[in-house]
Amino acid sequence: MEQGIFVPLVLGILEGLTEFIPVSSTGHLLLAGYFFDMKQPASFIVLIQLGAILAIVTIYFSKLWQLIKDALAGKKGAWLFALNVALASIPAAIAGVLAHDFIQQVIYESAMTISIMLVVGGFILLYVDSLKLKVRYTDIYTYPWHLSLIIGLFQMLALIPGVSRSGATIVGSLLFGTDKRSAAEFTFFIALPIMGGAFAYDFYLNRDLILNGSLGIDIAIGFVASFIVGAIVVRYLLDFVSKHGFKYFAYWRIAVGSLAIIFLLNG
Repeated sequence: MEQGIFVPLVLGILEGLTEFIPVSSTGHLLLAGYFFDMKQPASFIVLIQLGAILAIVTIYFSKLWQLIKDALAGKKGAWLFALNVALASIPAAIAGVLAHDFIQQVIYESAMTISIMLVVGGFILLYVDSLKLKVRYTDIYTYPWHLSLIIGLFQMLALIPGVSRSGATIVGSLLFGTDKRSAAEFTFFIALPIMGGAFAYDFYLNRDLILNGSLGIDIAIGFVASFIVGAIVVRYLLDFVSKHGFKYFAYWRIAVGSLAIIFLLNG
């Protein structure tokens, strides 16, 4: 059946809604393709994330511009923050390149794996969110370098669909002493290099299909939708997390994953 703009539009909206909350945007997009026949190439899922990236840039433009100016002026704090973002991004970037084909051709095809990861990750997030952890870091611009590297190692877990990039980094951040608001905010900034790099790499691998086929149009539609919805989510997420924590996202993961497992077990 010809799906027109409907499928890339819905998937773009879903990407914008789920990219920055700890529920696994990739997992949701893949399950939507599996259960509702909203199928797109695996590269589509990676490439429409550019819209979400630009949503961060738009919302945080003034802070990013100030950081750039401070770095050019040689201010130590700006360079330290840039180093922290790099340290948090490098582990997942290396692992993503090395395991690219296995991830997209094997793990992406396992709806059961994705569903189980949603449920398991939900319970882990719920447990960590309920802990009375000692908070030592509340400002992302003063995170020590070793904390950023630890967060980056946790981010590697998100290469498995259903784990969630933001979920893995938030859990790692909280366990090693950050508060909930700054943990969520730091995931925004480390998304820029890791998602930007993934976009560039997949675009290069699929450049002929994108530039000479209909996939380019679908990506453009998904990109616009993810940008608009992602900007709204980023704008209000930190205040929500400060008031309510992450438990509602954990409940959502468990519910979606459990329903998916039930349907899969019943054919």
